[in-house]
Amino acid sequence: MLTTRFVDGALNWMDLGTPDLEGATAFYTALLGWDYEAGGPETGGYGMFLLDGKTVGGAMTVTEEQAKPSWSVYFRSADVAATAQAVRDAGGAVPFEPMDVLEYGRMGGFTDRAGAYFGVWQPKRNPGLGVVNEQGSLCWAELYTPDVPAAAAFYDAVFGWDTIQTPYPGGGGAYTVIRTADGGEETSFGGLVPLDAVPVRAAAGPHWLPYIEVEDCDAAAAAVERLGGKLTLEPTEMEGVGTFADVEDPYGAAFAVIRSVQ
Repeated sequence: MLTTRFVDGALNWMDLGTPDLEGATAFYTALLGWDYEAGGPETGGYGMFLLDGKTVGGAMTVTEEQAKPSWSVYFRSADVAATAQAVRDAGGAVPFEPMDVLEYGRMGGFTDRAGAYFGVWQPKRNPGLGVVNEQGSLCWAELYTPDVPAAAAFYDAVFGWDTIQTPYPGGGGAYTVIRTADGGEETSFGGLVPLDAVPVRAAAGPHWLPYIEVEDCDAAAAAVERLGGKLTLEPTEMEGVGTFADVEDPYGAAFAVIRSVQ
């Protein structure tokens, strides 16, 4: 279960890169009830999405020349420089070298062996997300990858993650659940999924997909389309999990919404 008691290797941040920050802000505030706090000149315009005063993610303007619109997920590290070296040693790459973010912490941007991008956050003043697992906040993340065992080995080498195989309801294979090192089942926070399992995900190439908890998945999916976004996977119910849908905001950044089984 994702919590804000962050340990090394835990999912502790997410942020949005978008070509239209004002338009994206309007979309997410209408869809999820978020507020937006703009960043000052010292942050380069990097702002925060808030839910009832607690941080649910960051946002920044990214031009089409810099990168495609996307949500990025981050994992906690006590030493981002050491993590960067672990990424290299495990066969990944470091497109964004570790750097200080004012007095808030240090960050780095990496890709795994298959090319999926992820970030690492080393906290100082900012420990990470202020709320998770509640309606309107991050609750899960999935990596879509062409080689699940290779991905599991990579992230184990970098973060020491454990994995467990959970059979799908009714048979038909198993889902690879990821959790922090030696944390037990209660620290599960995401999954590894074969890239070709979902056609729309395969078309995007290897990537991480964040899941946001909502009160009603069908209503949220309809609201995405009403607000100018796109539904890429119809609401799907899975026994023991809940009802989820894959969507994109009006600028193409992908995420999923889910009404989890309580």
